[in-house]
Amino acid sequence: MSDSTPVFNDRNTGKSKLINPTLVLNCGSSSIKYALISEDESTRITGLAENLGLDTARIKHTTLNGEKLEITIPGGRHELALQKILALLEQYHFVAVGHRVVHGGREYSKAVRVDQHVLDEVKRLKILAPLHNPANALGIEAVEAIYPDIPQVVVFDTAFHQTMPPVAYRYPIPKALYEEEKIRRYGFHGTSHAYVSERASEITDAKGPHGWLTAHLGNGCSATAVYNGESLDTSMGLTPLEGLMMGTRSGDVDPSLHIHLKRKLGMSLEEIDTMLNSESGLLGISGLSNDLRTIEQAANEGHKDAQLAIEMFCYRVGKYLASLSCALPDFTGIVFTGGIGENSATTRARILDVMRHFGIKFNAEKNDDLVGGAEGSFQDEGSSIELWVIPTDEECQIAKETCQALGLK
Repeated sequence: MSDSTPVFNDRNTGKSKLINPTLVLNCGSSSIKYALISEDESTRITGLAENLGLDTARIKHTTLNGEKLEITIPGGRHELALQKILALLEQYHFVAVGHRVVHGGREYSKAVRVDQHVLDEVKRLKILAPLHNPANALGIEAVEAIYPDIPQVVVFDTAFHQTMPPVAYRYPIPKALYEEEKIRRYGFHGTSHAYVSERASEITDAKGPHGWLTAHLGNGCSATAVYNGESLDTSMGLTPLEGLMMGTRSGDVDPSLHIHLKRKLGMSLEEIDTMLNSESGLLGISGLSNDLRTIEQAANEGHKDAQLAIEMFCYRVGKYLASLSCALPDFTGIVFTGGIGENSATTRARILDVMRHFGIKFNAEKNDDLVGGAEGSFQDEGSSIELWVIPTDEECQIAKETCQALGLK
């Protein structure tokens, strides 16, 4: 490290905090999540711009010293929010920017440095991710306008799953739709599945190549079979709607549901798409909320639909994990992550009860203790597989892949 390397000091402790930081941007359809992460990944500044485009638009920012700031930007959209965020962070002289991009199609199997071709591809692929890829492109262009000399990298949600074999990613539909229209299973939540499976392989005592089932359970949910660091199959498909039951997404339904609802109720494709993505899942079954905590409280008070929503959610996760185990040459264990996976011990227990034929044994006390960001295992003696709770860190994974793509690590 040269003498000119910038070092920034915490005014309270005097200790160096941020050295050669990477800025991570996650631009959603109405929000921007960001993190400035130090070279050694030990220190970060975080924030969230939310409600973009509305009168309630604001930025919630946590400084290096832990101070909470809130900046109102009524009516502010992505461009204004990004200008404010970059202004908050400019004093730290970040060396690179990593962007989470939802869809990378089948061209990209790893993080890549942004050039005009990459940016054009991000925009073109909005046909597969209309709510996210346009916002991701806005983030890239906003940084380019203010910091044209700082290298940018895109880390695709889909990239980790490009190792899936054709037997897993092809749909049983006419070949021309795959070859000409790129209709196939892509998978999502790639950075989360990559992070927790790698972390599990670091901390397990199991020898040899590891086979993990990773369950990312939150408002969006997906499960992946990871063997020797590679995705072999996953629950999400062409879009994030396929697979598990989620907060507001239905997950798997009969493909003929669309034509049935059109014929029976006169619903348009757009109305059906909205229903399946935004009005279904835990919200649709419970009739109360997409937040599992609210549903669990109602279920404990005797609410029948809330009880069914929980039972359906856990049954479908357990069923999917059981089926994904077929992709693994060896089955080392299950890793739970995401807001629900990390914090709901009762949900983990219910899911494992569904998989009762697998010889899984878990320690209920250890399971109950693994909440609130705790990391650890909770299998009991004699269990056929290991059981882990590992808090995901997608920002850290994006920062790491950004540096790798630029040769900084």
